[in-house]
Amino acid sequence: MKKIELHLHLEGAAPASFIRGLAAEKHTDLSGAFDAHGHYAYRDFAEFLRVYEAATSVLQTPQDYARLLAEVLERSAEQGVIYTELFVSPEFCGGADLPAWRDYLAAMTEVAARMRLQGIDSRGIVTAIRHFGPERARKSAICAAETAGEWITGFGMGGAESVGRATDYAWSFDCARETGLGLTCHAGEWGGPDSIRDALALGVSRIGHGVRAIDDPALVRDLAARETVLEVCPGSNIALGLWPGWAAHPIARLLDAGVKLTISTDDPPFFHTTMRHEYARLADAFGWGEREFTQMNQWAIDAAFCDEETRARLRKEFT
Repeated sequence: MKKIELHLHLEGAAPASFIRGLAAEKHTDLSGAFDAHGHYAYRDFAEFLRVYEAATSVLQTPQDYARLLAEVLERSAEQGVIYTELFVSPEFCGGADLPAWRDYLAAMTEVAARMRLQGIDSRGIVTAIRHFGPERARKSAICAAETAGEWITGFGMGGAESVGRATDYAWSFDCARETGLGLTCHAGEWGGPDSIRDALALGVSRIGHGVRAIDDPALVRDLAARETVLEVCPGSNIALGLWPGWAAHPIARLLDAGVKLTISTDDPPFFHTTMRHEYARLADAFGWGEREFTQMNQWAIDAAFCDEETRARLRKEFT
């Protein structure tokens, strides 16, 4: 079936083969980032971040990012995705220097427009990197504010949840909000329920992951009442060891409690997943079918950081 994806990291969606090829072109040794089969290799979340940033290091020019976006959107389209929102950080696109960011963005916007004509629409969410600290996040927020509109429609924050509190980044979220950007924030993946409350204090309409809310029934009720949408990435959570298997994942309990949620792949090559795989495993684990998946796609459309014309067009795909 057709699918909407709201939580996909552009660099994290780079196939290992793409990164290996780019590294070879640039004569860069990334051998420590891959296993014997050529897949990304890491043991825990800290090492995942290290490998992620090593892989990202070979993406050095606007053209590199244009090639990457085309590759990622083509693969998403093969999975039945018709609309996706991608996290992209100015930190990796010219060191959060605004003129450099504009060059990277122009290259990506051109690709996005071309791919839209081929059946897959997309938007970019400028992403601050939490473990780089609040001051560097401000630079990303300024990049977001200065380039809001057209392809850039959202602002968020990813990275290590163990660094500080989300509220330390309030200036950046306020800056993005003032330009009309949609707001989301990673929380409740490695952090507990309080990390979700901190993210909510930033005024976000969506939470990236948010699955640790299940540990706090009052928070679950609050999320349902607020109609805050969770960008859930079950395969990612399981691959990183947050839960031992699909049947143990709390997504079904959150859904039964009235929480609105969507399904995404996060960093699919790192976690050996695809959108079709996510749907298939969820169907196997919880008996979900077209009714449940259509509802989640409709929630994703309602929560998407897009214009109303696009939203209306997407809704017609699920009626």
